[in-house]
Amino acid sequence: MTIAEWCLFAAAILPLITLAPLKAAAGREFDNSNPRNPTFYDRPMRSRLFGAHLNGFEVFPFFATAILLAEFRHSPQGWIDGLATAFVLVRAAFVGAYVFDRPTLRTALWNMGFALNLGIFFCSGFGVSGAVIATSIGLAFALGVALLLALVAPRH
Repeated sequence: MTIAEWCLFAAAILPLITLAPLKAAAGREFDNSNPRNPTFYDRPMRSRLFGAHLNGFEVFPFFATAILLAEFRHSPQGWIDGLATAFVLVRAAFVGAYVFDRPTLRTALWNMGFALNLGIFFCSGFGVSGAVIATSIGLAFALGVALLLALVAPRH
């Protein structure tokens, strides 16, 4: 298996390990016969963990598609592996920013992850130059959004 394929596995597992400890730590407060009870997620920390959990599943299809397409088209494996590894690391940081209520950082990390995913996707059709251009544009956008949010976002 390639590093990118292991990253695919990590991206699939990350949403599960984001929420599972919360349910286990909640003890009897968590009702496994009604696992989607919205009132369980009313507390701020639980709500943020649930949001990170759902977002992990939302970004997974594009990541999986990009990895599989790039590998199917025999794109440079080193680039696929590097971008996929960076994506998983950024997604883990995203979960941390979500959990610790850092919305501006969370948004910047989400955009960074998307930029890395664009790089993987465009690597499949345009090679390394496509990956570099797509990732660079995406990272510039992520930085711009982060700076804008830092200027206008309310302080906690």
